[in-house]
Amino acid sequence: MQVLLQQVGELLLGSIPTLILFILLVLAYQFLVQGPLSRTLSERRARTAGAQEKAQKAIAAAEAKAADYATRLRQARNEVFKAREARLHQLAHERDEQLTAARRSATDKVAEARIALQLEAAGARKTLIAGSGELVEQVVRAVMPAAAGGTR
Repeated sequence: MQVLLQQVGELLLGSIPTLILFILLVLAYQFLVQGPLSRTLSERRARTAGAQEKAQKAIAAAEAKAADYATRLRQARNEVFKAREARLHQLAHERDEQLTAARRSATDKVAEARIALQLEAAGARKTLIAGSGELVEQVVRAVMPAAAGGTR
């Protein structure tokens, strides 16, 4: 057993330089590779997160502009429709006024024509009444024999 302990002791003593080299290698890896790599990765994450935040802000701004554009477009359409409706209302009002004026004019012309027709009819009646006496005499003469005073 003594020999075995001696061999283990020699083995441990021989492994000390390897152990020291391994520890130096781990420390060198930590300072030369792991540290810069960790810093680079953290900077990359920060830049990526910053770019994502900027992209999200840009998207939010674009959505806000799109919503504003849609609102203004809707308002412009409403204004156009209101203006069109007002114009149609105005045209309908003007048409109604013109129709009313045309009806009044037609009513006036009809009234004037009735008055003219009544005057003409009255004149024709007077002429008929005035000429009826002569017409009666002519009929009597034509119908009655010559002895009765006819001209036959």
